[in-house]
Amino acid sequence: MSEDPELEKLKAKRLAEMQRNISSQKQTPSLEESEEKETKSPREVVVNYLGFRGVEVLENAETQFPKDTKSIVEQLAKLIESGELDEKMDGGQLLAVFRSIGLRVRMNTTINIEQDGKFVSLSEKLSSSKNNDDQ
Repeated sequence: MSEDPELEKLKAKRLAEMQRNISSQKQTPSLEESEEKETKSPREVVVNYLGFRGVEVLENAETQFPKDTKSIVEQLAKLIESGELDEKMDGGQLLAVFRSIGLRVRMNTTINIEQDGKFVSLSEKLSSSKNNDDQ
């Protein structure tokens, strides 16, 4: 029994991202990398520190709250460079940071439901159910 091709693509994408995260955690900084760290912008420092969906949350925050996000990124970069933050931050944790200081960053979300062996969005499912009820 073969699975949905979209599901396979999502699994492959997630696996690749997990492997990148693992490889970036295993790397030890060399002298050249520590020199690069000094010349990086605060945003680059934070982006290198973000994990799963972190960049997506950051980009949404930058478009919705550009001034506030810039100052938050600068503060996060200082914390990262000082060593106070030592673990990667995923999108959910970054979103929690923004919300804890009062910025309601909106994210595009979809809810998928399995129907007949395929995943369909909740809106499609509801519209097809309504069409079936009307008939």
